[in-house]
Amino acid sequence: MQLEADNIRPAINRLKRAQGQLGGIIRMLEEGADCQQVVNQLAAASKAVDRASFAIVAAGLQQCLTAEEPEMSPEQLEKMFLSLA
Repeated sequence: MQLEADNIRPAINRLKRAQGQLGGIIRMLEEGADCQQVVNQLAAASKAVDRASFAIVAAGLQQCLTAEEPEMSPEQLEKMFLSLA
C-alpha cells in the first residue's frame, strides 16, 4: 500500500527533525559532551521517530479502511501496528 504524500507530511517533518537531532547527537559524542545531555537528546530523537511511526500507521489504517478495495487484510494491518510495540 502506498501512502498519499499529503497524509504523511507531518510524519516526514518529524523524521527530518529527528535526522537533525541524530546529527547533533553524533557531534555531541565526538566532542565529548556530557552523558546526561546526550541521553536527553537520544530520548527526544527516539520519541520523534516513534511519533512519526504511529502517524504513518494511523494514516495507513485510515487510508485502508476508507478504500473501496483494501490492499491489506485486517491481520496485515494488525501486524504492521504491533511491529511498533
